[in-house]
Amino acid sequence: MKRVLEVALFLTLAWPAWTQQQRPAITGIAFVRVFTGHDAASADFYSKTLGFSSSKAGQLARYPVNDSQWIEVTPLRSLEPGPRLAAVGFTTRDAKGMQRYLEAHGVHLFESLHKGRFSVRDPEGNLIYFVQQTQGPAVAGEVPATATSRRIIHAGFIVKDVDLENEFYRDLLGFRPYWHGGRTEEKTDWMSFQVPDGSDWLEYMLNIPSLPTQRQYGVQDHFSLGVEHMSDAVAALARNHCEGADCAKTQLGRDGKVQLNLYDPDLTRVEFMEFQPAGKPCCSEFTAKHPTEHEDR
Repeated sequence: MKRVLEVALFLTLAWPAWTQQQRPAITGIAFVRVFTGHDAASADFYSKTLGFSSSKAGQLARYPVNDSQWIEVTPLRSLEPGPRLAAVGFTTRDAKGMQRYLEAHGVHLFESLHKGRFSVRDPEGNLIYFVQQTQGPAVAGEVPATATSRRIIHAGFIVKDVDLENEFYRDLLGFRPYWHGGRTEEKTDWMSFQVPDGSDWLEYMLNIPSLPTQRQYGVQDHFSLGVEHMSDAVAALARNHCEGADCAKTQLGRDGKVQLNLYDPDLTRVEFMEFQPAGKPCCSEFTAKHPTEHEDR
């Protein structure tokens, strides 16, 4: 018996430290970054049409959505067709611990931890940041009264290999199924996974042609601004002199939530979405709570 206990103690002490390490909490989306090849038109869209104020960090413009979320817009190097969603950042309560956790599991760093954030590439090459949660505002600048939303609730991008991405987001990071559905009942075109410690989510956009047009890239690689009532967003867009039929074109999505879609000058889709479903979702039920405008992180 003594020998068995000695062996057990040895194995416990000798077991690699990372196997005992807990994954730090991931509480929501910190930011989305988009490319632009049309600086002036992009600035008009995000500041005047969407109503956010900007601050500059070199060539990168930041638009605070609330104290802990923001939109980044950065210059595009080439106007060739391709993804315009440059990066998605997630908030964590322990960025240093998250970096150690991912490195211990064989994930290579793209950028090491610096000023509270680091980045990696997911299995399909998408740039993903982890941002240290702060006590005060995480981004400088005020959110003006003209803002059309005060909450980023999800980001989505094209996924080719669901199993491969699931190994990263679901198995390693702990993202949880939220909803899935498709254009028809027989096919799954969208899969949504909430962060493990919050209600923001990541959306897989499936069944996309191997060589998408720029319009197709823009529709699929998108981000979503949450609103309590879509009528308030429509009214805010009208006050901001949004032009075109899309500014008031609402629809009931397949997930049962009211939506409104706008496109920035580089065709990246900005999807306004109500927090709560207004109708019954197709294809699957929701499996977790819905986001709200104000949520503790």
